Amino acid sequence: MKGLKLVKIISASAAVLTGFAISAPAQTPDLALLGGLAQGEWTLKERGASASSTKVCLGNPELLLQIQHRNATCTRYVIENSPTKLRVSYKCGGAGHGVTEIKRESGNLVQISTQGISNNAPFSFKLEGRRTGSC
Repeated sequence: MKGLKLVKIISASAAVLTGFAISAPAQTPDLALLGGLAQGEWTLKERGASASSTKVCLGNPELLLQIQHRNATCTRYVIENSPTKLRVSYKCGGAGHGVTEIKRESGNLVQISTQGISNNAPFSFKLEGRRTGSC
């Protein structure tokens, strides 16, 4: 009888702990570099190219992590995370995947390197991101 009571207690405890494990939200690490960037309008220009630049309103700096997959829902894995350098790998299902590295020169200037696969084709480019105003 004592053994049966012990089994019930262990089963109940396991059920409660499993419930907490399932309902707990995934913890995303604090991305120190992104927290130090100024919000506002940013101009992204490909380094070494004479092509025109792209302007983005940087309310959420995580936008810089998936420039090629901007509108895709992706999972991320943080490879390196410091106040001056961030390296993230991401996968977007059928849309592709990539690795982005951001180096912070100041709160208004970053260097971005990104490469991967988008729509079954490789991509690789380097950008300079500079805060250029308000949005």
